[in-house]
Amino acid sequence: MSAESDSAAPIFDPLWAEIEAVGRHADTGGYRRFAWSDADLTLREWFRGCAAARSMDVEEDRNGNLWAWWLPRNWVGDPKGAFVTGSHLDSVPDGGAYDGPLGIVSAFTAVDLLRARAVEPSIPVAVVAFSDEEGARFGVACIGSQLSTGVLAPERALGLRGGDGITLAEALIRAGRDPESLGPDLTLTERVGVFVELHIEQGRALDLVDRPLAMASAIWPHGRWEFDFTGEANHAGATRLVDRRDPMLPFAATVHAARAEAAVHEAVATFGKVLVSPNGTNAIPSRVRAWLDARAADQSTLDALVESIARAARVQAGAEGVELAVQTESITPVVDFPPEPRARLAAALAHLGDIPVIPTQAGHDAGILSDRVPTAMLFVRNPTGVSHSPSEFAESSDCHIGAAALADVMAAWVTGG
Repeated sequence: MSAESDSAAPIFDPLWAEIEAVGRHADTGGYRRFAWSDADLTLREWFRGCAAARSMDVEEDRNGNLWAWWLPRNWVGDPKGAFVTGSHLDSVPDGGAYDGPLGIVSAFTAVDLLRARAVEPSIPVAVVAFSDEEGARFGVACIGSQLSTGVLAPERALGLRGGDGITLAEALIRAGRDPESLGPDLTLTERVGVFVELHIEQGRALDLVDRPLAMASAIWPHGRWEFDFTGEANHAGATRLVDRRDPMLPFAATVHAARAEAAVHEAVATFGKVLVSPNGTNAIPSRVRAWLDARAADQSTLDALVESIARAARVQAGAEGVELAVQTESITPVVDFPPEPRARLAAALAHLGDIPVIPTQAGHDAGILSDRVPTAMLFVRNPTGVSHSPSEFAESSDCHIGAAALADVMAAWVTGG
């Protein structure tokens, strides 16, 4: 461990400990930090406390994203051209501790490290926590950054409904927010000079080459699709097999088809969320709603993959007398991170040697923002590659290296280095 990562430890570790128990489920050990839930609101207050302890002004923008500002001395007017870093605080159901919060704890650690070095920024610095990155509650990922960039229309966002039956509009009202405020952030391109997101690696590329840190080259295109199979409810014991219109059968066949087609296309496809009606042990279902998550190295491959899965589903549904509707929920195109910010990151981290450059199959707020502002990403090693699970893990020493590296990048950027 370097001297800088040693100095990160006494800052990083207490911050990490402050949130370690928030939203953690006693039985699974996983985190349930869903957008606008009590756990999310607790973390938002923690973020405000971190900012206040550093005399950073906090702003909650119109879309619920939190910004903590460190302005240069004698700065007059609104922030412009800022170095922005951070990530998100929410989680998937029973997710891991590191996905999102690692980037925010590292960001506040980096601010402290710069101040300990007596670095005076020449441009504004912001730590940001984007709202509802995972989309676990309302089904659409990166809601906060998508709204801010104008990718997601406020009307659609407000009508999104979670599994608890509550819409985003209702959740915002319950949290004391004004749902009518949602919309594009017209100041985004002026305020943000660059956004650098530090994140745990969601894969094992770094473990396989025994390196603690990497930079992102690209994000695979990905999306979510709802498959709605509608059949006929009936008695599980009294209904002859030949008389059944069971939507579970074509759904099950579609799951197998998705796995097979993903292998053919050298991509990934997952049905991870399923709702069955009426969901009775002794009842043939009337309806199965399932959500496909699909990702591929390029858009044409992704399109071909989803079409092949939908085609297989239609064939299976037809054979069982079941109706099928396929609806696109969201599509995020490929993101190629621009070379100029990446070159500046590499220069700032030259003392660490060659930093691996890897693509990621996971979506991030940095990818959403990339159409509007310069973006870059740093990854911290995940020794098992497990993510979106209670088993997600990073060594403390690697987290310290990541936070110290983020501080080096921040220092170089805000001093013109």
